[in-house]
Amino acid sequence: MQLRNIAIIAHVDHGKTTLVDKLLQQSGTFRENQRVAERVMDSNDLEKERGITILAKATSVVWNDTRVNIVDTPGHADFGGEVERILHMVDGAIVLVDAAEGPMPQTKFVVGKALQVGLKPIVVINKVDKPDGRPDEVINDVFDLFAALDASDEQLDFPILYGSAKEGWMAENEDGPKDQGMAPLFDLVLRHVAAPTVEDGPFRMLGTLLESDPYLGRIITGRISAGSLKPNQNIHVLNAKGDVVDQGRVSKILAFRGIERQPVEDGQAGDIVAISGLTKGTVADTFCDPQVTEPIQAQPIDPPTVSMTFMVNDSPLAGTEGDKVTSRVIRDRLMKEAEGNVALRISDTAEKDSFIVSGRGELQLAILIENMRREGYELGVSRPRVVLKKDEDGQVLEPIEEVIIDVDEEHSGAVVQKLSERKAEMVEMKPSGGGRLRLVFQAPTRGLIGYQGELLTDTRGTAIMNRLFHGYQPFRGDIPSRRTGVLISTENGEAVAYALWNLEDRGPMMIEPGWKVYQGMIVGEHTRENDLEVNVLKGKKLTNIRTTSKDEAVKLTPPIKMTLERALAWIADDEFVEVTPKSIRLRKQHLDPNVRKRAERAKEAGTVPA
Repeated sequence: MQLRNIAIIAHVDHGKTTLVDKLLQQSGTFRENQRVAERVMDSNDLEKERGITILAKATSVVWNDTRVNIVDTPGHADFGGEVERILHMVDGAIVLVDAAEGPMPQTKFVVGKALQVGLKPIVVINKVDKPDGRPDEVINDVFDLFAALDASDEQLDFPILYGSAKEGWMAENEDGPKDQGMAPLFDLVLRHVAAPTVEDGPFRMLGTLLESDPYLGRIITGRISAGSLKPNQNIHVLNAKGDVVDQGRVSKILAFRGIERQPVEDGQAGDIVAISGLTKGTVADTFCDPQVTEPIQAQPIDPPTVSMTFMVNDSPLAGTEGDKVTSRVIRDRLMKEAEGNVALRISDTAEKDSFIVSGRGELQLAILIENMRREGYELGVSRPRVVLKKDEDGQVLEPIEEVIIDVDEEHSGAVVQKLSERKAEMVEMKPSGGGRLRLVFQAPTRGLIGYQGELLTDTRGTAIMNRLFHGYQPFRGDIPSRRTGVLISTENGEAVAYALWNLEDRGPMMIEPGWKVYQGMIVGEHTRENDLEVNVLKGKKLTNIRTTSKDEAVKLTPPIKMTLERALAWIADDEFVEVTPKSIRLRKQHLDPNVRKRAERAKEAGTVPA
């Protein structure tokens, strides 16, 4: 049977996973009466909840006696490490673009990587049924994007299909015909994408995706670039330098058949397979026959730009909601994550109970924290900080991002003003149809931390912001942080409604009556710039004197609900987020008020780094 290996590339929410659903359905992968979940490739709970793809995943369909291996890739640049690894597994790419939005930053990011490795793209204009669709303009935008990314003449001569993945049709014209389903896309893939190139020699495979299975142990997925593989065959594992890091027998070879993996007796060159049986080999290592001494060179991965400190939860409520609280289990979990996710870096600190975790963006780190809390971990995390560098002359460099904001014209002034305060430079402003403008900025990553919520407030929830790492540039100076102080609890206990009611004029609260609080915990936002210590346990003093006036019922304003992402963006440098399976609390780094004051005085005197 012939083979084709393709990746589906698109910006988040342009319809990749829905397209894969239709390809699986129309290729006969499912029985007619089989019940299948929507977005079947989104297997992770967080992927289903948020409607985004976080992990790259492979599947396969059979069309006209040809097996097509399809890899669904994440659309967020934060998960770009996943994308960079899988591109060398495939020989072609379907670039999926929304007929109304056109190519967006994440499309640019992944397409740039695909063009670098020489993949020939197929452009699919999706969602042509949208009333504000503009397919002809979008095709021109895609061509301009490819040209800007230094595509070759062959890559610029890309075939185009129009359609609607949701309605389940593709055609060479935007008007149809719609009765052929996905057949035009399948036929185009077979014509346009070359069969996988097979090298001579014994078995070689580059590890691309890593996962663990309770029954099979460590499972590595990759494309066999040479030779063949059988169960119980002896192989060894080479790292990037060519050193042998592991050796053993392959216990099982699993091939992708539809949405399931099935054991096979033979893995052939060119096919994408998963193997088990080895205990140490990881992503970017070469799995090969013992005769092989030269490793396959993996694609270089872009460096992390944002770091956070993960630490053992040392608050008075530690250990009351989670069962995984020690530094050893937290470190083991982080190391396991870094092994499978090459975009993450974990490093130890001078204190044994904290670790510095570096990644591509706040979203990637927030997803890791959310997964850990669901697994029963308790930990404290700091505000995200950018990873700074120094050039050869000793000048400090910081990460700069390209920011694209689609906003109604009436709100554009507020957006430009706020971003200029955050040291952003406007690169482009153009109309994007429907009375909206598309603003393009180059902004320091530091200035964008915590800006999403402010943007939605300034634009009444109508703006859409997309970000993409642009490069390192000279440090742009101080950026103003949060302008308000916080309300800090002075006591340990349970919050009382009467006390919260009396404190409402001091600022909005973040807790409800009955919630457990402790000294040093942040219970609200102060209306002024300074921090204020308050007692939220103070009840009403009762006397035995009767009064003619009735006690009025306490009516509280609903508190601010802090999600994990919002909390990470909101806190200041001297504050932490306490994350447990049941709660997200905010607290000061130093819980004791006397220690806090000494630290502030030392910071002002310049005896400790800011």
